Amino acid sequence: MYAVIQTGGKQYKVSPGEVLRVEKLDAEVGAELEIPEVLLVADGADVKVGTPLVEAARVKARVVEHGRHPKVIVFKKKRRQGYKVKKGHRQAYTAIEIQEISA
Repeated sequence: MYAVIQTGGKQYKVSPGEVLRVEKLDAEVGAELEIPEVLLVADGADVKVGTPLVEAARVKARVVEHGRHPKVIVFKKKRRQGYKVKKGHRQAYTAIEIQEISA
């Protein structure tokens, strides 16, 4: 069984027991979450596709940790102009473990 969920403006294919990193959520570590934005639920040959969401479908998850991704360096330079800019960015994430998919 798997589902396609939407959170943080992105879509993820999830199945029970899977741990994935999503955009940072306001929840404590160990808290239970319910994700109502389910776009597709598949259980073997039985596939339910939402328009845009599947009615009464929920995905239950547990917050495992909060963290930040590795640093991404942004470097700009214009030759012969003496212009150089170096910036870094670390995106925050929340790791969640999918516990149950209910349709």
